[in-house]
Amino acid sequence: MAPEEKVGTELVLQSFERRFLVARTLRSFPWQSLEAKLRDSSDSELLRDILQKTVKHPVCVKHPPSVKYARCFLSELIKKHEAVHMEALDELCEALVETLMAKESTQGHRSYLLPLGGLVTLSESTAIISHGTTGLVIWDAALYLAEWAIKNPAAFTNRTVLELGSGAGLTGLAICKMYRPLAYIFSDCHSQVLEQLRGNVLLNSLSLEADITANLDSPRVTVAQLDWDVATVHQPSAFQPDVVIAADVLHCPEAIVSLVGILRRLAACQEQQRAPEVYVAFTVRNPETCQLFTTDLGWAGIIWEAEAHHDQKLFPYGEHLEMAMLNLTL
Repeated sequence: MAPEEKVGTELVLQSFERRFLVARTLRSFPWQSLEAKLRDSSDSELLRDILQKTVKHPVCVKHPPSVKYARCFLSELIKKHEAVHMEALDELCEALVETLMAKESTQGHRSYLLPLGGLVTLSESTAIISHGTTGLVIWDAALYLAEWAIKNPAAFTNRTVLELGSGAGLTGLAICKMYRPLAYIFSDCHSQVLEQLRGNVLLNSLSLEADITANLDSPRVTVAQLDWDVATVHQPSAFQPDVVIAADVLHCPEAIVSLVGILRRLAACQEQQRAPEVYVAFTVRNPETCQLFTTDLGWAGIIWEAEAHHDQKLFPYGEHLEMAMLNLTL
């Protein structure tokens, strides 16, 4: 194999690995590149390598994605192979049979590769809305915020971070694994989300603050129940955060009112200490919703500034979505 062909094959394999681990849409895979490689290949070694990078990947064996997702992926892979080589590879068919026999579950896993070889694995619901909440799945703005955080270590290293509406916990786990915040507080109001959050913290070999066996070299991690509508003035400030972050929490006008309310309460308790830095990331689905947020911030006396947009390079999320992030001054 020529050097340029080898490089091209490695890029295809890396793309399949990164995209399969996060269990996103099948449309995101480089199918055309694969078809071209298969046409130029006289053997099935490439497909065997793809199997090892996806369904047979050690991470997926230990923490499998949803059965439905793996089944659809293998079916599409077999179609691509048969379109070029007529007869399906035995290993592909055997892997598909395994998924057909496997029991469906309401939970699946997504694993995100971090720079320098790190990994964040998350358990999440296979339904967008489950148990009356959207917090059991990973949303695109969490990936966008995590990508920004990884590029801005000074914002989190040796600092106390409070995350509002943590959901599945992707952003915070990436920060805790990449850097060393002094303390990290995941927060949400829904009991099912909090239960999943605790599980995801432990799944990633981090200890909760109450664990007396906790690694002292790791950040102090807390999972806290925080209802923005009923929290007292002193509850959020008791965490004494240096940084406050939130992602994809502008679901509706009511959520915006609640978010601005909790930010005002944080601002009200900063007389004796420096106000925290605040970063809010969101997907621009409805410009009117974004306008409502900035208008409410103005009424609350909270100054905001848009962060420069950064290119998607690390995590696969909706490429055509408009993402935004605001830096707030309380």
